[in-house]
Amino acid sequence: MMRGKKIILGITGSIAAYKAAYLIRALVRKGAEVQVVITPAGREFITPLTLATLSRRPVVSEFFSNRDGSWNSHVDMGLWADAMLIAPASASTIGKMANGVADNMLVTTYLSCKAPVFVAPAMDLDMYAHPSTQRNLETLRSYGNYVIEPEDGFLASGLEGKGRMSEPDDIVRIMGDFFASQKALQGKKILITAGPTYEKIDPVRFIGNYSSGKMGFALAEACAGRGAEVTLVAGPVGLKTKNPSIRRIDVESAGEMYDEAVRIFRSCDLAILSAAVADYRPERQVAEKIKRERNDALAVSLVRNEDIAATLGRNKRANQILVGFALETENGKSNAKEKLQRKNLDVIVLNSLNDAGAGFGCDTNKVTLIGRSGTETELPLKSKTEIAADIVDYLVSGYLQSQTAGE
Repeated sequence: MMRGKKIILGITGSIAAYKAAYLIRALVRKGAEVQVVITPAGREFITPLTLATLSRRPVVSEFFSNRDGSWNSHVDMGLWADAMLIAPASASTIGKMANGVADNMLVTTYLSCKAPVFVAPAMDLDMYAHPSTQRNLETLRSYGNYVIEPEDGFLASGLEGKGRMSEPDDIVRIMGDFFASQKALQGKKILITAGPTYEKIDPVRFIGNYSSGKMGFALAEACAGRGAEVTLVAGPVGLKTKNPSIRRIDVESAGEMYDEAVRIFRSCDLAILSAAVADYRPERQVAEKIKRERNDALAVSLVRNEDIAATLGRNKRANQILVGFALETENGKSNAKEKLQRKNLDVIVLNSLNDAGAGFGCDTNKVTLIGRSGTETELPLKSKTEIAADIVDYLVSGYLQSQTAGE
């Protein structure tokens, strides 16, 4: 899956820079084109001549390599690449990437890169474990970057622990698996609902909830990134989609979301219902703003909204996959399993407001995937981007592959 891929390899100031030579050779053997960008500190550990010989391309290090007015365009490189890999990634460079400190060619190229970015940290164990490094890595993950975890082992300092850069062959395998996964959903039509719904009381007041839509938007990006034709039905949120292939439909009320979901699902292979849809709406919407001065007390009579998941579950065909979400505060697993069966879902994603860092408004989530047979797969606390990727992996391996085989 690496043949013909254009890879920017960023090398930073780390003793593990010697592994970059093996990494280039492994990538080239797989058929990839490699353009090396190295920091000034990186040049102290491995020479540009070695790197240029192995990659068969001039190494880029400075903005201006000559004094004739010519310059190296970080923008052109960012557009050229199918992926960028920073290996080894030092603590300093990780911090600069996380905070947009564009003081060298590598970080500037990273900020211009539209392709997926992989980061392979390499440093001493205390530097890696330091809260600032971990916070910066979490920030990179939240941007959608892929962190290739370092290994435990003997370090250059003489200490032993986690901080060794992952081996070149393992890095190439991870990248190859990533490119293979990009085609996993090719030709699939997927419906995703995201965000809250607002149910109007009068022109300025509504019944709503705290959903940010971040989980649904992350799922839309994950599916579109693997080749799916994604239609995202979004409630009122301020988020933007990144992948230009995502078709977005904005709605406000549960009724509007219901109409769109029912219409779109007819032609879909998969639906992921991650929106926090209001169960009830005011029986009567007042045309003018309700004045407090005219009412000592205000009673709002509520009526039940149509159930999107239940309706799709009743009408889904044998070759359609339906995934629901359950946000619970008590008896989470039993409630989620009952909902899965009652609404004829294939998978339900359970998260709890009792788990710190999970649920509404957070950039992270912690979920349990429950299949129709009762199987449970727990995903630890991660960024919603990572959780979305894990959910898609789960669906591809357990459901969509068998769906394709049955067509």
